[in-house]
Amino acid sequence: MTSKQPLHDQTSYSPLYEALLKAGPRLTSLQQVHAHLIASGYGRSRALLTKLITQACAAGSIVYTRQLFFSVPNPDSFLFNSLIKSSSKFHFPLDSVLFYRRMILSNFSPSNYTFTSVIKACASLSALKLGRGVHCHVLVNGYGLDLYVQAALVAFYAKCGDLVVARKVFDVMTERSVVAWNSMISGYEQNGFSKEAIGLFYLMRETGFEMDSTTFVSVLSACAQLGAIGLGSWVHEYVVGNGFDVNVVLGTALINMYARCGNVSKAREVFDSMNERNVVAWTAMISGYGMHGYGSQAVELLHQMRACGVRPNSVTFVAVLSACAHAGLVHKGRQVFVSMKQEYGLVPTEEHYVCMVDVLGRAGLLNDAYRFIKELIPEEPGPAVWTAMLGSCKMHKNFDLGVQVAEHLLSVEPQNPGHYVMLSNIYALAGRMDRVELVRNIMIRKRLKKNVGYSTIEVDQRTYLFSMGDKSHPKTNELYQYLDELMCKCREAGYVPAPESVMHELEEEEKEYALRYHSEKLAIAFGLMKTSQGIPIRIVKNLRMCEDCHSAIKYISVVTNREIIVRDKLRFHHFKDGLCSCMDYW
Repeated sequence: MTSKQPLHDQTSYSPLYEALLKAGPRLTSLQQVHAHLIASGYGRSRALLTKLITQACAAGSIVYTRQLFFSVPNPDSFLFNSLIKSSSKFHFPLDSVLFYRRMILSNFSPSNYTFTSVIKACASLSALKLGRGVHCHVLVNGYGLDLYVQAALVAFYAKCGDLVVARKVFDVMTERSVVAWNSMISGYEQNGFSKEAIGLFYLMRETGFEMDSTTFVSVLSACAQLGAIGLGSWVHEYVVGNGFDVNVVLGTALINMYARCGNVSKAREVFDSMNERNVVAWTAMISGYGMHGYGSQAVELLHQMRACGVRPNSVTFVAVLSACAHAGLVHKGRQVFVSMKQEYGLVPTEEHYVCMVDVLGRAGLLNDAYRFIKELIPEEPGPAVWTAMLGSCKMHKNFDLGVQVAEHLLSVEPQNPGHYVMLSNIYALAGRMDRVELVRNIMIRKRLKKNVGYSTIEVDQRTYLFSMGDKSHPKTNELYQYLDELMCKCREAGYVPAPESVMHELEEEEKEYALRYHSEKLAIAFGLMKTSQGIPIRIVKNLRMCEDCHSAIKYISVVTNREIIVRDKLRFHHFKDGLCSCMDYW
């Protein structure tokens, strides 16, 4: 070492290190310190450059970070690890992976901290193939049983949707952190496996593992999907009873859970009790009103949101417009659509156009809805817009326009079985059985099948699933006998089956059987058998409820003197004393 280059010991450069700390993640300040480093002869100090690089990354300047890195003559493993961790932490996942690759090419051995960071980066990128390669490196380097690396792998595979491998890694962990539990539960929930998410939550609870807010948010989301209000209410009580802070994230999860489980008044209680509400919380409450058909309340809440200085976003307006559609509020719907563009400068998306077609079409203004599609949508409307139009044509029995719309849909999405089913239904309602047979043959030739309908019900915090004609349950005979007796009572009260509700695939002699044993009727019968008088029956159906079931459940609510709440694909139906909250408008 020459006399011109000072010794780089901790004492000699500690003031410069302090200057870096003082600069913090502020780009201009860091550049000033960097200039001072060069001027004082410490511009090539790896220790100081490492700190400078990580601070630059924290400041959000990945370009400056790269420039600094490439100025280091001989980067060491500590620099690589620091850089990989920082770039992953501060949302530069691609750079984190690239720095990792450079580290491997430089013949440095990764540590568990290296792997944890780069696996998180792969998760952020949803790069399944890349992450699998890193997993191989993990095993080769002997970190396959490292708890931190395992937790990162569980989160990675869950985020990428490979739940089988995620669960394999989770199951071999000798000691599971809350991160591992939460990642696995969240992975199940976010990929649509809510029942598995709840099952794992029960296991977590049974093992005595301490749960946190993240756990509860995922479980509440799973409860919302399944309509599991019993477990959702238990979580709420646990949160309050154990002094958890009901922050905006947890509060919004509770709002969604109660609203999607049919208790919109409880959702409003949670909303009103929140100390902080962001646009997501407001939108969740507006959406809750909308799915229950409370359009006026949704519009009123939008006005309150504005008055509180919270700016609605695109999703908020979808929620309000949907609420207006389900409540028949045409004038208010039009006002909301105009204000979205004029007051907030938001550009309508396909979802907003779908809602407006729904607003007009459901109200019977089919010509206005068709004109809206043709004249006010700037580009070629997507299939969802035409699907909304088709639903309105079927609702108001405008078969000529319905056939025209359906045939257009088939040309746009020829592989979507739902369009063929809808067209077939319209032909059937119009008495055109020759065309029904034609559509049926096309579906057979194309090997297209309609989506299978199912309904779920929660009893004693356990979720049960039923499909049409389901005989998989232990007490099937008892259940079917109970349902047969129930439907006989409904017939005596005036119920008449609506065979036109049956899909065209069924033969005539199967129709009565198919109608009686639709999944929602089975789920309701099970709920009535297993719960006490006075307890509401809550059902979740994955498809739109058919007209026959809608009619039948009105009568069931009378002969059993029970409130029955059904959430179908479109909205909630609250049946009580022979009436439905939708007023037959759904």
